[in-house]
Amino acid sequence: MGEALGAGAFLGLAGDQDLVVALGERGAGTLIGFATFGVGFVFRPLGGFLFGSIGDRIGRRATLVLTTLIMGLSTGVIGLLPTYESIGLAAPLLLALMRICQGLGAGAEFGGASTLLAEHAPPARRGYYASFAQMGVQIGLVLGTVAFLLVELLSDEALESWGWRLPFLFSFVLIAVSLYVRLRVAESPVFRRMRREQRVVRIPARETLRRYPRNFLVGIGAHICDTAVVYIYATFSVSYVTDELGLERWVALTGVIAFGLVVIALQPVYGALSDRVGRRPLNLFGVVFTGLFAFPLFLLMETGAPPLIWLALIIATGLGLAPMIAVQPAFYAELFGARVRYTGFAASREIGAAVAGFSPFVAAGLLELADGSPWLVAGFMMVTAAVSFVAFLHSKESRHVDIAEEELATYDREG
Repeated sequence: MGEALGAGAFLGLAGDQDLVVALGERGAGTLIGFATFGVGFVFRPLGGFLFGSIGDRIGRRATLVLTTLIMGLSTGVIGLLPTYESIGLAAPLLLALMRICQGLGAGAEFGGASTLLAEHAPPARRGYYASFAQMGVQIGLVLGTVAFLLVELLSDEALESWGWRLPFLFSFVLIAVSLYVRLRVAESPVFRRMRREQRVVRIPARETLRRYPRNFLVGIGAHICDTAVVYIYATFSVSYVTDELGLERWVALTGVIAFGLVVIALQPVYGALSDRVGRRPLNLFGVVFTGLFAFPLFLLMETGAPPLIWLALIIATGLGLAPMIAVQPAFYAELFGARVRYTGFAASREIGAAVAGFSPFVAAGLLELADGSPWLVAGFMMVTAAVSFVAFLHSKESRHVDIAEEELATYDREG
């Protein structure tokens, strides 16, 4: 949730020239703001390998608590950073350092939460229970957006001097809430059994790549589309609506809040549906719809009518993004055997995030290249959808896999 709050905060910053960077040129300022936002994604695969390996060796729960602290503290510290006027170039360097820490923590936080949920869930309802991991991410996005919508009520002087810090500082509250919940969750029964039977792997990263090379590649490709488009919907759209369409920022932020609430409501619905029809059909449907709706999305937004902008974002996320991310926790947990599940899940997913995490930066660049026309951005969305489509096409249906029994037995037979 801390990463999502950070994303919500950055979308507010990226939409305001005075808060992004004072370069005097709108396009350059937006590009630098989005590039700073993307820095954390570069370090997410490292976090996935590092903390994923720890999770496969010492436990899911303990590692999840550790990544929660790293994620939450680095997000909160951003709200305490000195300004450029106070310490010069050290200010953006410290910001980049905090984004790196966010990236390391985020690289394993979601994988840990999803793995823990999937391994606790009844086999026949794994998709439903695991889908709640994504609800936390979306709740964080909505909270971050609401926070910046509220600080917009401050005067320009107050907003620029201290108001922008408030959403980041709120992360300290989220740390307390997250730790309260996660410290009361029991360790995964699958991991407890592995430890009891001495099945823990010494070097999970090596074993993951050696035993599951195909699934690892599928995991990378599967996360390209949803990563790219969610930040186009939640981050780039704010800049596009305000700078290119000339509308008030509340229009875009309201759209982000609206689609966030819809996606939150649909997570358990799609999760439960995946238990009935399978992970693969929902993944393929979501990615195909996302690609096909890319151009209609911008056609509706180009009207400049707030209700149509909101409708475009709700349709794009409700029918395209929501199925993919609801299925994701169970889908990734079922890609890898229990002894390397945390590492395989976190590392493969976050390599995909690193590849696609700069999507707002790419979209802003394409918009500048096309003189404000969004059609190159729509084409870029279709390309990311095509990449994930290929990945899902090469995946196998896995909803009937017993990750508590069958995966361990299969792993032992392979060894």
